[in-house]
Amino acid sequence: MSAYVALLRGINVGKAKRIAMADLRALLGDLGYTDVATLLNSGNVVFKASKGTPKKLAADISAAIATRLGIEVPVIVVSARELALIAGENPFANTADDPSRLLVAFVADANVLAAMSAIAPHVVAPEQFHIGTRAAYLHCASGILESKAAEALLGKAGKAATTRNWATVQKLQALVEKVER
Repeated sequence: MSAYVALLRGINVGKAKRIAMADLRALLGDLGYTDVATLLNSGNVVFKASKGTPKKLAADISAAIATRLGIEVPVIVVSARELALIAGENPFANTADDPSRLLVAFVADANVLAAMSAIAPHVVAPEQFHIGTRAAYLHCASGILESKAAEALLGKAGKAATTRNWATVQKLQALVEKVER
């Protein structure tokens, strides 16, 4: 069995699209996935699956949420290996003082990354932006709420991407390691 991370976009933000993590864990268990564990309350799920591609797993999870919970939610799934590659490719991992100000934009399709180059004009020093081979990285040194680049990143990516801060990515890596044991 392989380990995966499912990243749900836009749940439990405000009053809309509320999903209890216990319900989410049960739903993934009902789909036949094992070692299901959630992180935080914002749609981060680590699980094991015996078969399926990340794209197929994402489609199955999204469809099950729509059918059983009545909520349309974009889902991106990455393998444990891909999560490690995305984390390893982060050029700001060792220089960002505050991991909550370092965003990683996960995409379901790497072709979406090319469109993210439109964010570059919004980057104002000391912000830093990098498009990698599997994700995009934005370091908002002065804060995410004040960042026009962060606003552009969140708006430009639409449903094709979802962001997590670096602290969450690190916690997901630790959870994946625990599930893989």
